[in-house]
Amino acid sequence: MAATEGFRAGAATRHLHALPDGRLQCDVCPRACRLHDGQRGLCFVRMRVADEIVLTTYGRSSGFCVDPIEKKPLNHFLPGTAVLSFGTAGCNLACRFCQNWDISKSREVDTLADEASAEAIAEAAVRLGCRSVAFTYNDPVIFLEYAIDVADACRERGIRAVAVTAGYANPEARAELFAHMDAANVDLKGFTERFYHDVCAGHLAPVLDTLEYLVHETDVWLEITTLLIPGLNDSTQEVDAETRWIVEHLGPDVPVHFTAFHPDWKMLDRPPTPPSTLSRAREIALANGIRYAYTGNVHDPAGQTTRCHGCGAVLIERDGYELGAWGLAAGGRCAQCGTPCAGVFEAEPGRWGARRLPVRLGRP
Repeated sequence: MAATEGFRAGAATRHLHALPDGRLQCDVCPRACRLHDGQRGLCFVRMRVADEIVLTTYGRSSGFCVDPIEKKPLNHFLPGTAVLSFGTAGCNLACRFCQNWDISKSREVDTLADEASAEAIAEAAVRLGCRSVAFTYNDPVIFLEYAIDVADACRERGIRAVAVTAGYANPEARAELFAHMDAANVDLKGFTERFYHDVCAGHLAPVLDTLEYLVHETDVWLEITTLLIPGLNDSTQEVDAETRWIVEHLGPDVPVHFTAFHPDWKMLDRPPTPPSTLSRAREIALANGIRYAYTGNVHDPAGQTTRCHGCGAVLIERDGYELGAWGLAAGGRCAQCGTPCAGVFEAEPGRWGARRLPVRLGRP
């Protein structure tokens, strides 16, 4: 009898090795969970079954929704288009401020999840007019086998794949996942080891490694998001250090989004982020040489509009998730001065707008 009987094809991972004491170590992420038969990793969704570690959520989702691509957030990847978004359950970090805790910390996978094959998801994306599919709400690193199969099915139909991730992955699993992705938004949660250790139960270095890997060793379009939490990771010094590092190690063309925190999950003792904090962070980023810096989770058209770094002309006007004026010419260049704007653009923007459309693909 196969060790994975009862699990869908593709559920087993090759990212593991046996330890001398008989346990199996999961090598997908830096947590290196060491499992006896029947035990699950911290992510909850990867479990040892006999001599394998399987993804227990393969083929299942916490729900599907058609969103604007700007909600991921991606401002320089097919602006204005619709993306079919979904996640599974579980997470390999333990952020006290998690804004999607009902999904990332779910322990009721069998009762909460929709079911869909990779082909069904790809066909739904085509039917719904989506230009891409996003693995989001929780981290695709922990369900990489399912994400890869969905991405491949989508690519066969001309649909691109987007990873919304914390980037907390080991090199081999990271390379396997991103070989199948077209774009990524990486959540750089802070810029100190103390923040990652105390607030997220993780480490900063693996995330920085992922960012450098994406820029220097792949063709994946990258944008970065930092959720600024009052008193924890929003100081002028930390934002300055983060944005200087980005310019030095990744270059000036990687867009950076500073987004507002609201009290949630296990962090109800902090106030929401003031809009002025986001504006200050954006100004620091621009002063340090980042060409595209944005604010998020607040109403701030000026902080969300893309401008030419050459002449200052408006390239993509935004009010929330709604696009306005379009100042890009052929090849993603400024129509005023011809300066190229970094990103993945088409001749015309999409017209999806700010709509959010929940989708049901089936029940188990």
